[in-house]
Amino acid sequence: MSRTLLPGQPYPLGATAYNNGTNFAIFSEGAARVDVCLFDSDGRQSECITLRERTAFVWHGLIRGIKPGQLYGYRIDGPWDPQNGHRFNYNKLLVDPYARAISGHVGWKQPIFPYDLASGDDLKMDIQDSAAGVPKCVVIESNFDWGDDCKPETPLSDSVIYEVHVKGFSVRNPMVPEKLRGTYAGLAHEASIGYLKELGITAVELLPIHHFIDEGHLVEKGLSDYWGYNTLGYFSPMSRYSSSGDQGGQVREFKEMVKALHAAGIEVILDVVYNHTCEGNHLGPVLSWKGVCNTTYYRLVQDDPRYYMDYTGTGNTLNVRNPPVLKMIMDSLRYWVTEMHVDGFRFDLAATLARELHDVSRLSSFFDTIHQDPTLADIKLIAEPWDVGDGGYQVGQFPVLWAEWNGKYRDTVRRFWKGDGGQLSDFAYRLTGSSDLYQFDGRKPYASINFITAHDGFTLCDLVSYNEKHNEANLDDNKDGSDNNDSWNMGEEGPTDDPAIRTLRERQMRNFLATLLFSQGVPMLAGGDEFSRSQHGNNNCYCQDNDLTWFDWNLDESRGRLRDFTRQIIHLRLAHPNLHRRKFFQDREIRKKGDGTVVRVVKDIAWFNPDGNEVSDEAWNAEWSRAIALLLNGQTLQVTDDDGQWIIDDSFLILVNAAHEGVEFSLPLSPSGRSWCQVVDTENIADPFVKTPVGEKVILGGRSLKLLSDEAPKTS
Repeated sequence: MSRTLLPGQPYPLGATAYNNGTNFAIFSEGAARVDVCLFDSDGRQSECITLRERTAFVWHGLIRGIKPGQLYGYRIDGPWDPQNGHRFNYNKLLVDPYARAISGHVGWKQPIFPYDLASGDDLKMDIQDSAAGVPKCVVIESNFDWGDDCKPETPLSDSVIYEVHVKGFSVRNPMVPEKLRGTYAGLAHEASIGYLKELGITAVELLPIHHFIDEGHLVEKGLSDYWGYNTLGYFSPMSRYSSSGDQGGQVREFKEMVKALHAAGIEVILDVVYNHTCEGNHLGPVLSWKGVCNTTYYRLVQDDPRYYMDYTGTGNTLNVRNPPVLKMIMDSLRYWVTEMHVDGFRFDLAATLARELHDVSRLSSFFDTIHQDPTLADIKLIAEPWDVGDGGYQVGQFPVLWAEWNGKYRDTVRRFWKGDGGQLSDFAYRLTGSSDLYQFDGRKPYASINFITAHDGFTLCDLVSYNEKHNEANLDDNKDGSDNNDSWNMGEEGPTDDPAIRTLRERQMRNFLATLLFSQGVPMLAGGDEFSRSQHGNNNCYCQDNDLTWFDWNLDESRGRLRDFTRQIIHLRLAHPNLHRRKFFQDREIRKKGDGTVVRVVKDIAWFNPDGNEVSDEAWNAEWSRAIALLLNGQTLQVTDDDGQWIIDDSFLILVNAAHEGVEFSLPLSPSGRSWCQVVDTENIADPFVKTPVGEKVILGGRSLKLLSDEAPKTS
């Protein structure tokens, strides 16, 4: 069948369906020929059509009669010269870098490598057709009825983020219909949304949902990629999370999920991986960018472009300094905001994106481009502020408008509750919003995304239950995963029937959760930590798409108790502006009228030793200091309600004791002059929220936390 080809347009890139056909446009600076190849529903190539038009290195044409649902790919001819960075190979089918949907899987036993795999010589071209082993792109129907969809626009300062895996969250939930479990529709189901709402979550941060592939070495072992940090398509929702098939239904289903979450007031943040792709190094396969224009898309070694710069530990690094690559990333971000209605992004290994020649730069073209883009002006931008290259640890160094995963918060809070000495000063900074990192560059406490655990590392349950990692299921001799997790337990490892050990572990989890929710900044809860989800000591479950990572919704008494505890402290935080301030703490001077004499200094916060005296300079860094009290003065809070009235919140006293032994605290007077009342006690397993009036002194048990309130009357 011969198709009519019209010149079409060079923009937008990708495949765009119109009434009279579909416009195809792809950037390739070094190509000599670009063909669009069409495939039947069973994956057989039916026709290849050469694009005749080229505008500013964009090859384009409108093919009449092509409708949504059509499968396609590209074949691109050009120089085969790996030593100079060129890896064009017309025999290899390529995924469109702008594909809106992707169908099928990578066949690792098919000839998807551009070079002679048998000899391992990446300079020798392979001429076998790879189409049978390469996923196909899908022309999609972009129309969708968003109705009255309205983004929640929750201020970051008021947010509680829930890091969650789309599949793992619902795949075992008996309240979700079986056919929807583990899918976008499963996350959008009323049982899932009801749970998130009841817990108090304001935003879900989804592990990567850009279309990704399973790595070849995992497939050989009978494993698969679970986390998704192996991207093949920056515009395509991952098809395996779709209950609607992979012929475009995944796009509609993702939109329906976002719409349902928004209707419940829950934002959607995507974990995005713009630092590297799934194609690996010079010995990796060619699936898309390598064959489209290798020298454009990747950072190659300057003196030997046969090889790739690797700041990510995956074999390659995208060349964000190159305008077409930066454009692809920006187009992707704008697409997910405008077409898919997402509310923000968490950038994986974001320091890589900010590298200019080599060093990480706050003045990089990546930051400049994002900051001037009006589409992204009110979008949440969260950086994982490090990579694996030299100088890659950049916590506290990202520009204004960016929030950061605060790795120092995680490390300090773990060490403090583990009982390490000399942590008090740093712990105080983390508890109060990390002003040492964010106060002096124009940012606010909500620049700090606080977390104790995340997808990468031990779960909270395993953190307090294991001394060593147990990654045997990954079939890598337990050599993978981090060895530095600051884990802590009371003797034996793993599951135990010893009630004393179980109680101590539960208390320690409560300490971590209470610290997280009572810290200034933005709390991020790793999904499942609220009910003691365990991975049996595996701290690197990137390849475990099974019961090891899926949420177990069959909660016993202790797991249900921890879930209820988490829910109540989240709602306690949300109810009190004093527990999530928008500005850093400061002292205020009260002056006499007339001569301006300072009468007194009113403090937002104050720190006290157990003896009731304010913490001395000596105590801040002393090895023996493991107990402290933090006073949060609600009388000085400057927050207005919807009517413009000033809100005066409760004052709080947070008592923490990381030592094994209990300690007696002499309590300071509350700012209001009213008596303190205990509202949270992590040592009380049976009823941690029982309200108890306290006198001038209180006993704080070993490794425990109490929250006291002066219970100020609320404004009407």
